[in-house]
Amino acid sequence: MAVKFQDYYETLGVARTASAEEIKQAFRKLARVHHPDVAKNKVAGEAKFKEINEAYEVLSDPEKRRRYDELGANWQEGGHGPATSGNHRGRAHASRGEPDFEFGGTGFSDFFESFFGGGRDSFGSFRGAAGRTDGDEEGLAHQGHDVEADLLVTLEEALRGSRRKVTLRRPGGNGGIERSDTYQVRIPPGVREGQRIRLAGQGGAGQGGGPAGDLYLRVRLARHPDFSVQETDLYCDLDLAPWEAVLGVQAKIPALDGPTSLRVPPGTAAGTQLRLRGLGLPREDATRGDLYATVRIRTPSSVSAEERALWEQLARISKFKPRSENHE
Repeated sequence: MAVKFQDYYETLGVARTASAEEIKQAFRKLARVHHPDVAKNKVAGEAKFKEINEAYEVLSDPEKRRRYDELGANWQEGGHGPATSGNHRGRAHASRGEPDFEFGGTGFSDFFESFFGGGRDSFGSFRGAAGRTDGDEEGLAHQGHDVEADLLVTLEEALRGSRRKVTLRRPGGNGGIERSDTYQVRIPPGVREGQRIRLAGQGGAGQGGGPAGDLYLRVRLARHPDFSVQETDLYCDLDLAPWEAVLGVQAKIPALDGPTSLRVPPGTAAGTQLRLRGLGLPREDATRGDLYATVRIRTPSSVSAEERALWEQLARISKFKPRSENHE
């Protein structure tokens, strides 16, 4: 089956000339609507969330975006199709008659796996481990090739763990019969970006009586509209009005466990990181990382006549001099 081109700009609803900030804003807007935890139709929401995650994964990365723009919609005509017969993905050493592998349920499209998957180079060549042998002489057993694909995992899955149904299609090679295998893959709590989940003996078939290779699913944490991730810690933005920063406030913020609140002390400056302990991702010792809220002070773009008068009054009576050496 041919690989279908994915128009990532159309998926996010932005122009090809969109800035990095416009792409980020478009992703956040769509992700908040289609995130599986909030979407009205969970199944449709999950599918759409994966689509926009894939688009953002490519367009938010300058190098991936450059490569994608070079491909264009007519990429197959330019000789940039995946290095696989029939444009299947996951081809391993075609010269040795290995079959093409096609995945389902990983959260990524065929197009993404072909060009941007963790187990492939820039234009789709498979980077799996070569089959191993007990010697160089002809006729000795060869172990099958390892097979690798990316697996999109949401932060909620990384927090609680989950099970994912993943399919692997193995077209028949050398007169063999095509077959599809389905695996119930366990995603453990606390799984990290780049971690590989191993399914022993489920890779390429061995030769000469040799054992099969392994199947590896490489974890890619889904982008979240509210959080960024560093190890087991989560980071989010906390927007405050100027008076909230000056006077302090009890602010409501998102968390993976559900909305929570934190106390913003009076006199909080922009850029301050407020920590909520134990609201991050699981650590290896079964504790959890922390959630950090980074303060951004927002100002109104327009004010009423009454508001302007109050700001002017404040400007007259305030002794605060922001550009002096002493800001007290």
